[in-house]
Amino acid sequence: MHKGSLLAALAAGLVIAVNATSAVAAERARDLGVPFEGVPGPLNAITDVAGVTVGQVTLIEDLANGRKVRTGVTAILPRGRDSLSTPAYGAWFALNGNGEMTGTAWLDESGQLEGPVMLTNTHSVGVVRDAVIAWRVHAGGADASGYWWSLPVVAETWDGDLNDINGFHVRPEHVDRALDDAKSGPVEEGNVGGGTGMTCHDFKCGIGTASRRVTVADGKYTIGVLVQANYGVRATLRVAGVPVGQELPVKSDGPPAKGDQGSIIIVVATDAPLLPHQLKRVAKRAGLGLARMGSYAGNGSGDIFIAFSTANAAALGGKPLVQSVSIGNDYLDEVFNATVEATEEAIVNAMVAARDMQGTDGHTAQALPHDALVKLLKKYGRWSPPR
Repeated sequence: MHKGSLLAALAAGLVIAVNATSAVAAERARDLGVPFEGVPGPLNAITDVAGVTVGQVTLIEDLANGRKVRTGVTAILPRGRDSLSTPAYGAWFALNGNGEMTGTAWLDESGQLEGPVMLTNTHSVGVVRDAVIAWRVHAGGADASGYWWSLPVVAETWDGDLNDINGFHVRPEHVDRALDDAKSGPVEEGNVGGGTGMTCHDFKCGIGTASRRVTVADGKYTIGVLVQANYGVRATLRVAGVPVGQELPVKSDGPPAKGDQGSIIIVVATDAPLLPHQLKRVAKRAGLGLARMGSYAGNGSGDIFIAFSTANAAALGGKPLVQSVSIGNDYLDEVFNATVEATEEAIVNAMVAARDMQGTDGHTAQALPHDALVKLLKKYGRWSPPR
């Protein structure tokens, strides 16, 4: 949407709904010279994993009663539309469990992710879950009884500081749109989708993504990560090892620090052939990328991760006897390392892409200032000329 049109729509109090897989030109961490290790895929996004699609609906509205809507929903489909009929091996892990991800009991039991991974705000988990079931039913292909048995995976973080969270503004039609519009290609970051009203390390944050390519036993694979970041305190923030939080502290006249009361959802996708117990190990490694940013997974934080593999599709077609292949455990180190690297970069991308936001009750969130970040990277000898 053109900037002038966007401003006019905001002034009129209209809902802005954005499909966030269209081509975008927002600055990313590498554009500012933030150095990262590893080799990214061509998009440096979760959609570098073939078959993975992402759809996002962003809801921004100024209500007549003075409340402000700053929320949305993000959909990640492991196999695109084929996710309707073919599961993916998957696993999840909670570094700290003050949050919600539905469907995890069956994910543990079966080792299979059946359908999409949905991200939204804390108080919209129920409506999103129900809407996903309805979407699968309406899409057809139900079982012999005429309906889908479905336990969708829906995860949340809290956007109540900026969003009128108790207004329940995420509705089934928004979920349908995110799922129907999910596409491969570039993924928009920052104040979009489920990340619209999120903050991290006391800066505006939201959705971020990154990827890595690895070679394991002569096989070439991709690891992609998408985060909905809403965690952390300012003092511990580090970017590429630079103590940004100490250099850019919260203003003394601002609100007192509340401690780490936010959350982060991390979604890891790969085309590497991995079994559920191996994907559990991969999901755990996302926490190490989070730690590089300065998170200590505080008591009030919900740090919940999920990993899935798009390999072994033939083994997940419901046949009575199936065979799966996997990388040997002794050869997983490159996958683990790539997960850590991509997670770190995805979070930094979420912060860099985010923009200042004024929310409900006069609350505001300032974005990480790009010029100050570049200056600090240079001060600590960590700046890398953008390519």
